[in-house]
Amino acid sequence: MTFIDGVANVFTKDVANEIAARLIRRIKQKTPVKEGVLRNGWAIGEIVQKGNSYSIEIINPIEYASYVEYGHRQTPGRFVPAIGKKLKKSWVKGRFMMTLSLKEIDELTPAIVSAKVWEELKRCFDVK
Repeated sequence: MTFIDGVANVFTKDVANEIAARLIRRIKQKTPVKEGVLRNGWAIGEIVQKGNSYSIEIINPIEYASYVEYGHRQTPGRFVPAIGKKLKKSWVKGRFMMTLSLKEIDELTPAIVSAKVWEELKRCFDVK
C-alpha cells in the first residue's frame, strides 16, 4: 500500500463515518419514544471495504426494533396488561425510521462527499 492509498483509505473512512453519524442522527429523530430504549439502541457497527465500495452497518439490538420499523400483526380484542387496554387493530403500521432516513441520506451523500473532498483539498493546498 502506498502513502497515497493510505491517505485515501483514511479519508474514505472519515467520509463514511460522517455519513453514518448523520444517518444515526436522522434515525434517532424519527424513532418514537416511550422510555427511550429503542432510540438509544441505535449504533454504528463496522465500516467494511469490499473492493472500491464501503458499507456501513447500522444496528439496533432491541428485540422489537424491526416491529416498530416495518409494522406488525396483533390479535384484536386481546387484553394487554402492560398498557391496560384491549388491542383494536389487526395491523400496526411501521414507522420506517431507518428506511426513510436512509433514503434521505442517499440523496445527500453526493453533497456530503463533495464538501469533504473540497475541505480536504483546501487543507492539502493550504487554501484559506
